[in-house]
Amino acid sequence: MKILLLSSAYNGLTQRVHVELMQRGHTVSIEIAINEQTMLEGVQLFKPDIVICPYLRHRIPESILRLYMCIVVHPGIKGDRGLSSLDWAIQNKEPEWGVTSIQAAVEMDTGDIWATATFKMRPGTKSSIYSIEVTEAAVKVVLQTLDRFQDASFKPEPLDYSKPDVCGQLLPNMKQVDRRIDWQVDTTATILDKLYAGDGSPGVVDVIFGNEYYLYGATREINLGEGKLLGEPGELISTRLGAICRATIDGAVWLSHLKRKASNGDKPCFKLPAAMVLGDKIENLPEIPVSIYHSTANTFREIWYEEKNAVGYLHFDFHNGAMSTGQCLRLRDAVMEVRSRPTRVLVLMGGRSAWSNGVHLNIIEASNNPAEESWHNINAIDDLIYSILTATNKITVAAVHGNAGAGGVPFALACDKVCVRSGVVFNPHYKSMGLYGSEYWTYSLPRRVGYEKALEITEACLPMGMQEAKQIGLIDFIIPEMLDAFDNKVKMMTESLAQSNNYEKILESKARRRSHDEFVKPLKVYRQQELRRIREDFYKPNTPYHPVRKQFVYKTPATGTPVRLAHHRRSNRTDDSVLLLKERTGSQTALGLIHNPIKIS
Repeated sequence: MKILLLSSAYNGLTQRVHVELMQRGHTVSIEIAINEQTMLEGVQLFKPDIVICPYLRHRIPESILRLYMCIVVHPGIKGDRGLSSLDWAIQNKEPEWGVTSIQAAVEMDTGDIWATATFKMRPGTKSSIYSIEVTEAAVKVVLQTLDRFQDASFKPEPLDYSKPDVCGQLLPNMKQVDRRIDWQVDTTATILDKLYAGDGSPGVVDVIFGNEYYLYGATREINLGEGKLLGEPGELISTRLGAICRATIDGAVWLSHLKRKASNGDKPCFKLPAAMVLGDKIENLPEIPVSIYHSTANTFREIWYEEKNAVGYLHFDFHNGAMSTGQCLRLRDAVMEVRSRPTRVLVLMGGRSAWSNGVHLNIIEASNNPAEESWHNINAIDDLIYSILTATNKITVAAVHGNAGAGGVPFALACDKVCVRSGVVFNPHYKSMGLYGSEYWTYSLPRRVGYEKALEITEACLPMGMQEAKQIGLIDFIIPEMLDAFDNKVKMMTESLAQSNNYEKILESKARRRSHDEFVKPLKVYRQQELRRIREDFYKPNTPYHPVRKQFVYKTPATGTPVRLAHHRRSNRTDDSVLLLKERTGSQTALGLIHNPIKIS
């Protein structure tokens, strides 16, 4: 079928639906919903069989509804209506929630129901639940809707609140007054519910030192007692790795990020580590360190380590997958430390919502010299990846539960084996950010998929699903389970590897391969060539990186749909990325290769 994805942004859910539909052989094009004119223009150009709206915060014009079947994917159960669906579900502690595909109507969320899927709610932030459970349920309802659309005998279900299975209701848009925290009354559990419901967007507005800020990244603190991490409700009592700890009536919570609320006429603000935002206002607060061997989960920590049955599990969970200079260096130091542990396998266990998206663009934007901070950040992540590539005394495994983009993909590929949750989406490219990239990608990507495919992937700037990634050899294993079940599967696989009779042969083979690759072309040469190219992107005048980064950080609304996504807007011309690919194909100077790539077995 010809399917148009009409979406307010090309977000993670839209990318996942795009990947799933392409994988099933559909002809898919994307139109970003800018306004009524662009939406109408998009459907008229593409003339789809059906319009699917995975993430739509705009009203579909009647002119489109009269001509095309439009299906809205709503993050709510049957009968649920409103733009704050998931927010209310989290804040009200709903035990079960779901996703429903609704035929678009003039009055939003009132159309016939085509499909629905439910899931059990877990304690977690809105952004995490949206990226995992909501996305998985959305894929199910989209595929079921398309099957039913092609079935002439199927009749969608009119919205009828008298039916016992229609349990949702129309709820108002959640406002800040609904999210407001009363530090003198609210328990830690209540505060976490409010913060979880606003995490990602819009955040919860609160007052700190007389100024209003949006709060993000909440974690309960249970290490209480002996006057440690205790204070008057609402009082800031300590810091850790950029986060701040705030006392409650029955404990304390960590807040990892803040965004100052801009006043009228002020320059827009963006999210940053909380301590960085507050600056010298908190210079007298004690910094409470935490060891990577700290065993308590209920505290703020970004990196921690555990061992079992000759396997070491190095966890890292950075907010939204962005990795600052300091975070990269701390993780590098942790890798170097645990490399010397008496284990046979080292597993890198990233965050559940995001594995890694490379360098920290927000911190770069906030620095006094963004070019200089970009340079420090890219070198720090290179140092991290080098520590993994050179770990020849044990087998390394990447356990990728969340999406990965830009430098986060070669970060995973630095490991010997890559195990990925089936619903993950990779964006293994830099070009859309105006960068050449580093992270040893010119080594790790071609050695898995070959030169031609590596160039095709990095030039196309399109998301990749895990079926395709497995087919081309980019990853090794797909794990269909989620959350704890995913972790348990990884542990079973890696502990079996550690106890395998072939372990020594596998390790010896790895050492020989690394020695061979180093002899043919040292890693430092790959790094030098990559950094030479990306340094120009950072420092040369009029490069696209700086304005594109600003648009990303400040969340500047899109003014159009990129041609690489909107096939209907290509006007029968070859896409720029394809032209560039053809110009560079046949010349290996782009990747700096001087030998045939070696495929990881």
